[in-house]
Amino acid sequence: MNMGVKRSPHRDEAETLRRRASDFLALAREALRLENYDISCFLSEQAAQLHLKSVLLEEVGDYPRTHSIRNLLEEVSRSFMGEEIREFTDTNRVRLIALEDAYVIARYTPTTYTREDAEDMISLAGETIRLTSKVRKK
Repeated sequence: MNMGVKRSPHRDEAETLRRRASDFLALAREALRLENYDISCFLSEQAAQLHLKSVLLEEVGDYPRTHSIRNLLEEVSRSFMGEEIREFTDTNRVRLIALEDAYVIARYTPTTYTREDAEDMISLAGETIRLTSKVRKK
């Protein structure tokens, strides 16, 4: 065991959340291919949400018990990626609200999503994951 390397006590749980986030994003792409747009949107939201929780868990030791992507991004911003996250959140505010809404709408309402909605949510989830993955490389 290398005593010089600091390992988060939550690393295993964070890795599990990151793996699930990656799996959800892959499944969102597959659902898009199968023209199951509602499920694709829901899975995209789950991918972004779980990834953000994994980053907070590993870097801070906990995460807020919320499903709000914007609240999770705000917590990441407050904790270690300030301006870059605020700019991302401001620029993508409407898209982030739509992604958050997919958590409920895709499951419980008669509203349906389009191919364009699903493509955009997959894209936004990927952007969110790439941006917040940078913190692990610093």
